[in-house]
Amino acid sequence: MVRINRVYTRAGDTGTTALGGGQRVPKESLRIDAYGTVDELNSVIGVAVAAGLHPSMRERFHIIQQVLFNLGSDLCILEEDKERLPVPRIEPRHVEQLEQWIDEWNEELEPLTSFILPGGDLAAAQLHVARTVCRRAERGVIALSRQEPVGAQVIPYLNRLSDFLFVAARYQAKLAGIGDITWDSRKY
Repeated sequence: MVRINRVYTRAGDTGTTALGGGQRVPKESLRIDAYGTVDELNSVIGVAVAAGLHPSMRERFHIIQQVLFNLGSDLCILEEDKERLPVPRIEPRHVEQLEQWIDEWNEELEPLTSFILPGGDLAAAQLHVARTVCRRAERGVIALSRQEPVGAQVIPYLNRLSDFLFVAARYQAKLAGIGDITWDSRKY
């Protein structure tokens, strides 16, 4: 477990920060940007839950927020340090769990016949925001992976999570009695 006794250290005042393995890197590095965006995603999901997410959906989002902390730890430790520093990682089971949840909720939804506009109730709209932040996190991790190795399941998890968030936004809108707001490509 992590133990934080002091919030500020002043060590980052020069524009660097420490990875989980102790290496100092610039705060604007691709790795810091990637797991910083994952942290942002976790916060945005927290807002969606607090914005009135249907109670039947909350447990899955609690699990996702926990797994996103695992994903952050997976990214903040260099691959070559993971033998020396065993940390929580993203595993195939995490990706498979998202796929199962996507399939369950998608069975409850009408087939898509158009693109849908972000919206619905506040929680559904916030899930759409989370989806876009997740896609940005995914792009950041892919950029990082082109320069340095990352955990094998990190990109698949983020890819599947954005799909899950899309389905969850639709499901929340349905449970709220609003449903999909479809794009009308001809009227406007």
